[in-house]
Amino acid sequence: MQSSKEKLKNVAAAAKEHVDVYKAKIDEKAEKATARTEEEKVIAHERAKAKEAKAKMELHEAKARNAAEKQSAKQLHYYGLNNHQTSPPHSHHPLGAVPMPGATYPSYPLGGNPPRNKHI
Repeated sequence: MQSSKEKLKNVAAAAKEHVDVYKAKIDEKAEKATARTEEEKVIAHERAKAKEAKAKMELHEAKARNAAEKQSAKQLHYYGLNNHQTSPPHSHHPLGAVPMPGATYPSYPLGGNPPRNKHI
């Protein structure tokens, strides 16, 4: 599910990048048309290149952000967190296991008697 969300967000970011690149090209053509000297035309081309580079940078930032969101969603799923919890769930003790105060594990075997040693 997260992979498909990430792919859709990446496609949307790529579409936005294409739109920004086309806008830069249109602006460049308009500036070149109104330019009077060769230097103004070169400046218009440099501005277009800068806008295209900015659009590509934003695309890569969006992809990195989407990958980070996917990774954090995987971690939330792995640790059993949902939208309402902010910390990992408390450990549940197996049925019949009563831990001693301050202990994080049962103080006796869960199966009743410990397994017999074959050598005794």
